[in-house]
Amino acid sequence: MAYLKTLVEDGRTEQRVARRARVLLAMTEPDTVVSELADRLELERTTIWNLCRRYEAYGVDVVLDAPRSGHPRELSPLQRVEVEQLACCEPAGVGLEMTHWSTRSLALVARQRGIAPTISHSTVALILHDADLQPHRTRYWKTPTLDDTFRHKAAQVLWCYEQAQQLAQRDEVVLCVDEKPNIQVLHGEQPARPMRPGLIERREFEYVRRGTVNLLAKLVVHSGRMRSWDLERNNGDCLRGVLPQLLGDHRDARRIHLIWDNAPSHTARQTLDFLRTHYPRVRVIFTPAHASWLNQAELLLRAFAERYLQRGDWASCDELIEHLDASWPEYNRFYAHPFTWSWTRAKMHLWVDRHLS
Repeated sequence: MAYLKTLVEDGRTEQRVARRARVLLAMTEPDTVVSELADRLELERTTIWNLCRRYEAYGVDVVLDAPRSGHPRELSPLQRVEVEQLACCEPAGVGLEMTHWSTRSLALVARQRGIAPTISHSTVALILHDADLQPHRTRYWKTPTLDDTFRHKAAQVLWCYEQAQQLAQRDEVVLCVDEKPNIQVLHGEQPARPMRPGLIERREFEYVRRGTVNLLAKLVVHSGRMRSWDLERNNGDCLRGVLPQLLGDHRDARRIHLIWDNAPSHTARQTLDFLRTHYPRVRVIFTPAHASWLNQAELLLRAFAERYLQRGDWASCDELIEHLDASWPEYNRFYAHPFTWSWTRAKMHLWVDRHLS
């Protein structure tokens, strides 16, 4: 019985094996009712009795899968490599018009090209899994221009992240600022049906657009705390209107290191003149071109949107704005913490050198 208990408690045990072990453990209890056990484990009563008979005949090993009958299909190493090479080719490279591969299309083309006359899409999936190839997935990426300007600007940003805690002890603060413009205010035409046992929450596809809202977020790097503002428009005038509040929270700081990207409202001459005139203690740091991912405020907005914007339903812009104004203090109570940022200046220089070599 100790072996069966180990199988049940080990999170790595396959579910069908763990279920059989639970059945055998339960059947050792004198007060077990087979019909109740079958309902609880969603099994047929005959399945439970058959398992008990096999246990009496063959012992505890019956919880494990028996060897499968028949000869498994096998591909030669050369055939597997040819399937991998096909997956690494663009479909256009073999005279096809499709834009990307799926396991079914790869299996079809592999059969047509004579790589393996009887190969199935599930076999292709196993080959791709073993080779760590995922032709069905993609993501967009914009590589910045890797030059001395990139090195200089990235080093400024990364220095701030590396020194954020020490700067805070010297009454200096590192701030990251970013916008999430044009958040759509979506209102479902029918109310969502809440979840209940056995059913997840269900939502109607149809919705009505009630406008958009522009969100500006500030991240205090050394603490991970945030604050947000709702901008009437995502432009320089509206940005300069909230800068006194954004920077006023840190009026006692000896120096403010302000990190943001190259958005027009940030690089506008009026914005920079406003900061130089009214906030001489602010050091403005721009992320390199096409490298706004260096701005930790992007991580903040992603985490905030996941918790406070997904599945949202608002009847008007004012309702969403009211929700956002109440959400950032709650985020600070529950989730605020400094982001773990492991990309240092040394790693950045190695990365640049590797791409330039």
